[in-house]
Amino acid sequence: MSHQLPVLKTPTQSENADKNPFPGDGPFSILTIPVVGMSCATCALNVEKALRSMPGMRSANVNFANQSALISYAPEVLSLSDAKQTVRNAGYDLLIAAKPESEGSDQTQEQFYQSLKRNTRTAFLLSVPLVILAMFFQQWPLARWVELALAAPVVFWYGRQFFVNAYRQARHLNVNMDTLVALSTGIAYFFSLINTLAPGIFSTGMSEMGPPIYFESAAVVISFILLGKLLEHGAKDRTAGALKKLMGLQPTTVRLIRNGVEADFPVASVLLGDSVIIRPGERIPVDGVVLKGESYLDESMLTGEPIANEKQKGSKVFAGTINQRGSLTIIASAVGSTTLLAQIIKRVRQAQGSKAPIEKLVDKVAGIFVPMVIAASVLTFLAWMVFGGIALIPQALFASVTVLIIACPCALGLATPTALIVSMGKAAENGILIRDAQSLEIAHRIDTIVLDKTGTITEGSPKVSSMIWNVEQDEIEHYSSILFSMERASEHPLAEAVTQYLALKGSASPHRIRKFESLTGKGVMAESGEQTFFVGSTRLLAEHGLTIPDAIHKPIEEQEVNGSTIVYFFNSHQLLAAISIGDPIKSGSADAIESLRKLGIATVMLTGDSKSTAAAMARLSSVDRFEAELLPHDKGSRIRQLQAEGHVVGMVGDGINDSEALAQADVGIAMGKGTDIAMEVAHMTIISSELRQLPKALKLSRATVRTVKQNLFWAFVYNAIGIPIAAGALYPSTGFMLSPMIAGAAMALSSVSVVTNSLRLKRLVL
Repeated sequence: MSHQLPVLKTPTQSENADKNPFPGDGPFSILTIPVVGMSCATCALNVEKALRSMPGMRSANVNFANQSALISYAPEVLSLSDAKQTVRNAGYDLLIAAKPESEGSDQTQEQFYQSLKRNTRTAFLLSVPLVILAMFFQQWPLARWVELALAAPVVFWYGRQFFVNAYRQARHLNVNMDTLVALSTGIAYFFSLINTLAPGIFSTGMSEMGPPIYFESAAVVISFILLGKLLEHGAKDRTAGALKKLMGLQPTTVRLIRNGVEADFPVASVLLGDSVIIRPGERIPVDGVVLKGESYLDESMLTGEPIANEKQKGSKVFAGTINQRGSLTIIASAVGSTTLLAQIIKRVRQAQGSKAPIEKLVDKVAGIFVPMVIAASVLTFLAWMVFGGIALIPQALFASVTVLIIACPCALGLATPTALIVSMGKAAENGILIRDAQSLEIAHRIDTIVLDKTGTITEGSPKVSSMIWNVEQDEIEHYSSILFSMERASEHPLAEAVTQYLALKGSASPHRIRKFESLTGKGVMAESGEQTFFVGSTRLLAEHGLTIPDAIHKPIEEQEVNGSTIVYFFNSHQLLAAISIGDPIKSGSADAIESLRKLGIATVMLTGDSKSTAAAMARLSSVDRFEAELLPHDKGSRIRQLQAEGHVVGMVGDGINDSEALAQADVGIAMGKGTDIAMEVAHMTIISSELRQLPKALKLSRATVRTVKQNLFWAFVYNAIGIPIAAGALYPSTGFMLSPMIAGAAMALSSVSVVTNSLRLKRLVL
């Protein structure tokens, strides 16, 4: 059997009123737009404020880590060009282009990276001789003039972005990391310039080498911050690896049959209904239905499962999956942005642009952090002046500049979003779509999982588990043909299960029947030869005065205990066969529930099925407890009851009847083979509908929150320790003063360490 994946419906602009992740009413569009010019979390907060102030803007989340804004807006009220201008007025820019989403962003980011690499390399080439002069050649009369000349291009050309951005922010009464860098390096350079041009103005007593200068500190700080940005950019680029990997799954060319001729075309030229030829080893370029051929497809990029799935005529195939063996001809049913792969990419991008509650809190902290640092720098300068007098102006300046440098809040701003981006990419690689960052954060606190039965724990479609015959072996084939013909004519939901079973057993040869009749609520009847045959319930069997022979009574009871429905096939004289039909448990359900138990999570099965069937399924799947014969609103009520008892509840379901419960749960998790409504309501979607992916999602959530806490701890500890030392707290007792050069290096490395720690999630074994 081929494993069919769902087609996730992409809401159109007019549909977004009902399918929007942001609260409110009205037809809103959702879009992810690259942001240019952000250097720290404070920048992200400034862009958010600018966007949210616009009429027609429903919500805006700006993510510093992936340099993007996730906006929900009313196109009738607000144009993207107006949003672009508003962000420009705030000192930044939105990258709104005609190219497909992210293509223009990738190109711009690559250009920025190459420019940053050149600037960093040249800045270090100029800074190295500066440091050598400052350390070993201060007695040379021309040393300070050479230092002045070497430092000028580093500070004001290769570091010009800091001064330009700081000026833009100052015009709007905003401050950010660039403000700190521009103030610290600018003050250090101009203080040194004055001491070079007019020695003695800031010092009552000078050493043999003249008044102190900090040209090398200003240049090296710029160089280290550029290096930190370079490393940070490279590390952040790797956090989006999963998304880029998904985007690279679609081939660029495709072989089509047009006008009876095979030819290669760009994938963008494929139209709905085109015949596409897929050769062994090639990736499927579009979603479609197999018209001709048989093969096995590697669909692990969608399902997270390594086992290839068989495809034959009529099977659905999806863009990005790999054709392993035979050749296929498919009819394109979805192309471009409507393919399942494109929709997954869109959802992952939107999820990565969303914010978790803890990240919003950090953004607020970062928003007031920079003004506090500037205040701390001023207080440091004043404290040195008060206790040291005018003779310690150089030391006061040295300390206040070091405070500005070491306190840049980059690590704080990167702590949360980088971990979230990596984990969402990791989830996508394993066939788990996470709708927003908030659900990922909440998921680690789940202590109770509520499970629907049909389609979640079970396959969701009836299948014949056994057929117990009460005739001689040589008569089975004859009676099987009659049964097959009767069930093929029936419209009962269980009839298809019987015909499929007989077809697989090779007993699907049609038999001539006549006077077929459906007996409402009981079964069906038909005539063949001189006999009348029936297929139906125990009630129909009893009406004809027949009983179940002792020889097959026990096997039938065993099937009933396992939750199966028994259908009887008989004629006017005797019972011919008992057919056991049930909704089998998925192969991985019991293992998944056991994995949840090991994670300390209780499981509850809620179903509308009968108590006997529910009890059998609960026993076979090992859920902790169950409730049966529930209506859809009963499931929502049970979840509210669990929440009232203090539990954090995750709900897993796949049907329209589960929608209320999915929405009520702290985290709703939909099965990908379920209904569109269930997937739109849920916070997560398991594409393959395999329950064993659920423990992976929860493990990932726990690892993500743990990583975020580690990142925040080190970011706060770094500033808590660094700022007092930079201010000179150790000077009275040890005479130690932290150099601005060391502070710049430490600041840069702190950001890189946070991103690198987040990248460890990519290696997490789920």
